[in-house]
Amino acid sequence: MDLGTIIGLVLMYAMLVFAVVLGVGVGPYINLPAFLIVIGGATGALLVGFKLEQVKMIGSLIGVAVKPQTYDVPALINKLVNYATMARRDGILALETPVNQEDDIFLKKGLSMAVDGNDPDVIRQLLELETEESSGRHKTNASIFDQFAAMAGAFGMIGTLIGLVAMLVQMNDPSAIGPAMAVALITTLYGAVLANTIGIPVANLLNIRDKDEVVVRTLVVEGIMSIQAGDNPRTLEQKLLSFLPPSERTSNFE
Repeated sequence: MDLGTIIGLVLMYAMLVFAVVLGVGVGPYINLPAFLIVIGGATGALLVGFKLEQVKMIGSLIGVAVKPQTYDVPALINKLVNYATMARRDGILALETPVNQEDDIFLKKGLSMAVDGNDPDVIRQLLELETEESSGRHKTNASIFDQFAAMAGAFGMIGTLIGLVAMLVQMNDPSAIGPAMAVALITTLYGAVLANTIGIPVANLLNIRDKDEVVVRTLVVEGIMSIQAGDNPRTLEQKLLSFLPPSERTSNFE
């Protein structure tokens, strides 16, 4: 789990609930019509704007945001440097056995093409294309939550207008003004809460996860190209260490 994400979610909702309890209590903030307007409207808008298969992925995408794939970049650099050392010493064909045992599918695919003697430009083109397409899918997934945030806010405002119309129509009945005003205000509250505690944060997290994956895949591509070219392992290590912050760069050749 991403500890920062968990702490942030708990802090947001804890402070909101705490503020509500200190005020008039939770009861006045529970309003079924307002909930249906915001959730139903935003969900319907997503179904119109995206494929059903994409909308059904919302739960798993939240899981990706909260519990992302982790990358041990220093270990990956060491692995690529070891592959480079082996290829430089024994020839690139010596990598065939360890490559077949490689768990990283992207790395395995690239090294397999290098071992098979494919043209370097073709290897780079295919790997970069796969990275680009994967990143495109991730950006689309993040846009689902951006859209949800926008629609939740929009339907919150729509609910406010509905409540105001109901209130104005019943101005001659003072007892009806309160419930209508509650719908008018609470729909805006629901929309704002959902947009700012789920939609926007999850979209931002998914974009961050995408950038992390792109960086790692770019590192892998550079490593494979250097291995195929027969670059000095020390030079390769220095190139790959540039992907890390200066404070995390540790060379095995020092």
